[in-house]
Amino acid sequence: MAETCLVTGGAGFIGCALSDGLVARFGKVVAVDNLHPQVHARPERPQALHKDVQLVVGDVADPAMWDALLAQFKPTTVVHLAAETGTGQSLTESSRHVNVNLMGTSTMLDAFVRHGCIPENFVLTSSRAIYGEGLWLDAAGRSLSPGLRDKAQLEAKIWDFPGLTFSPFCALDTPPAPTNIYAATKLAQEHILAAWTQAFGAALDIPRLQNVYGPGQALQNPYTGIVSLFARLSKEGQQIDLYEDGEMQRDFVFIGDVVSAILAAIDQKHDGVRRFDVGLGVRHTIRDAAEILSRRYNSAAPQVSGKFRHGDVRHAGCRLDATAAVLDWKPQFTLEDGLNRLCNWIDNQ
Repeated sequence: MAETCLVTGGAGFIGCALSDGLVARFGKVVAVDNLHPQVHARPERPQALHKDVQLVVGDVADPAMWDALLAQFKPTTVVHLAAETGTGQSLTESSRHVNVNLMGTSTMLDAFVRHGCIPENFVLTSSRAIYGEGLWLDAAGRSLSPGLRDKAQLEAKIWDFPGLTFSPFCALDTPPAPTNIYAATKLAQEHILAAWTQAFGAALDIPRLQNVYGPGQALQNPYTGIVSLFARLSKEGQQIDLYEDGEMQRDFVFIGDVVSAILAAIDQKHDGVRRFDVGLGVRHTIRDAAEILSRRYNSAAPQVSGKFRHGDVRHAGCRLDATAAVLDWKPQFTLEDGLNRLCNWIDNQ
């Protein structure tokens, strides 16, 4: 019998980008998605989703949806993408994030048990957000966790942690320390799936994604990521507001590299749980990305606004040590190349 792959959130940005590779690897690919209007401008099948993927429109937190689906399909591999992802939004709509990210995950797992269907392999796309501010180094080179930039610090415009230097995240040695509710739910997802898969003998991969961008990202979604937002503003001739001082660092990873990392994890069979980082391994400031895009569209130079967003971390970026230890994979797209591909796609929309 041909193997079946189930993809939750499978009609979203990453799910559509993955669909060609999954169809090439599995006899059957089923995508479950609620086509949420924040992500999908129209409640219809995305053109970017491979034609051979069977789309089931449904809510991952609905037990009845799972009962109907598992009566038809017995997945051997599950790629769990379904999640609410807004960092700032999670602080004002926490119940929505908890319901989708945690109740959705646990409802799915209960359904597998109820139907006697234990998939062999899981991939959970997690987030660099679980690290929070990560570890910073003091003047003597000692690692420490600086904690949360609280309301008073941000209002005083003290963007950095005085006397400390940022150290890139790595799944091998950076302890999780979420600074927003979205991040807390993603870390909880990791714990839930790790406990369940080990109890039932399934394998689990947890790629912790950095700032993903590229063609296919929902341009109308205000929580989709700063790269797509910057590109849209630049194309419209608007000036980009740079939050804080514009020097916040991020590891911008192109969607093509994220897809190749997930497929490499699926291809490389293993037992147990693997946690690893997926990024470019190079940090750029948000000013760098904004200036590349404003030049591309000949729009006004970005301007520092001094605004800030609660729950945002000062810097984010990763080392790829943990990834190299478990996967035969390297990122291929520089920021300039990836932004050029994103803009070409936007120009053709």
